[in-house]
Amino acid sequence: YVKFAGDFDPSSVPDAEGLSKLRQQITAERGAGAERDYFHFKPVWQRALIVAPPKAGKTTLLKKIANSIVKNYPDVTVMVLLVDERLVPPDHERANAGLVRRHLMQNRAAEARFVPYVVDGHTPAECARLSQAAFEQDGHRLDACILGMGTDGHTASFFPGGDRLAEALDPEGDDKVLPIFAEGAGEPRLTLTLPPILDARFVALHIEGAEKRTTLETALGGTDVDAMPVRAVLHQTATPVHVFWAP
Repeated sequence: YVKFAGDFDPSSVPDAEGLSKLRQQITAERGAGAERDYFHFKPVWQRALIVAPPKAGKTTLLKKIANSIVKNYPDVTVMVLLVDERLVPPDHERANAGLVRRHLMQNRAAEARFVPYVVDGHTPAECARLSQAAFEQDGHRLDACILGMGTDGHTASFFPGGDRLAEALDPEGDDKVLPIFAEGAGEPRLTLTLPPILDARFVALHIEGAEKRTTLETALGGTDVDAMPVRAVLHQTATPVHVFWAP
């Protein structure tokens, strides 16, 4: 389900020949390798893993993506997991997993495989270990990771003042999931760490409204990661980050 690819209208390239010409045009105008910002081809037998936090304006987009993939490529296995989760029971009203099941895993998208975090019956550290083990069963990197951002400059559960923020943002860290607590987060959380996020084939930051645009501009204008952890994503140079903003 594609409405646009950068500033190009996909309806203008309905066949392989047109697509090839478009790739050549992008390369000529923007330099070698630029076409990778618009196209990423994978054999249909490979699996896709789409990651996004709920309540950040992306549920409809993800639902349409999942529905379209399941409909058009029935042999593809679509996996969905969350960037972060509150350490509350799965049926709790503030559990992110419940939002995914109620709003995303519907219609054809219900055929996608949702892998939730382990959130109860164990210590936070053990929940993180078990969650990481569940995510690693398939042993492949994320295909798409869609991040949100709070007005305090947090993304994922990288909150200012988090007790394990430095570990979560360590680009050389071995842990892919960590428990984290910060006063601004409310409940203790589980979060993907920075390395698996930046290892994704496509990373996007999706924000809405004037207030968050101001937050983004502030984050881009400074370097203090502890004050605004989203800077760890925005200022790194290893992985392109595509920012989508809507009024």
